[in-house]
Amino acid sequence: MNVQYPYGFDSSGRTAQVDLATHIRDMVEQVLLTTPGERVNLPTFGCGVNQLVFAPNSDALAGAQQKVIQASLQQWLSDLIRVNKVDVVAQDATLEITVVYTIIQSQQQQTEQFVYGQALK
Repeated sequence: MNVQYPYGFDSSGRTAQVDLATHIRDMVEQVLLTTPGERVNLPTFGCGVNQLVFAPNSDALAGAQQKVIQASLQQWLSDLIRVNKVDVVAQDATLEITVVYTIIQSQQQQTEQFVYGQALK
């Protein structure tokens, strides 16, 4: 069962479900946003991208975070995806993360982009 993230209900009042590709994209985002130590039963889960919102933005930070993201995705989602590439670009007050991966079950390549720390307009 591929549960919708964030958790919700469908029109019949049951747990909302999504297709495999959407479910995996949601799981990638969970790995990115979860800070290690945040989950009691999985203390090493996540990579803590959300902590970088207040960190000084630099190319060195982006490069280090790229390695952490790739390692975290491989550790936690290796049974579902093969990580092909992770790009992290630091621009002004934003961190732009692009993850290219292949869904193992369908051999379908996906490219997902996540932007954190974006200034409100």
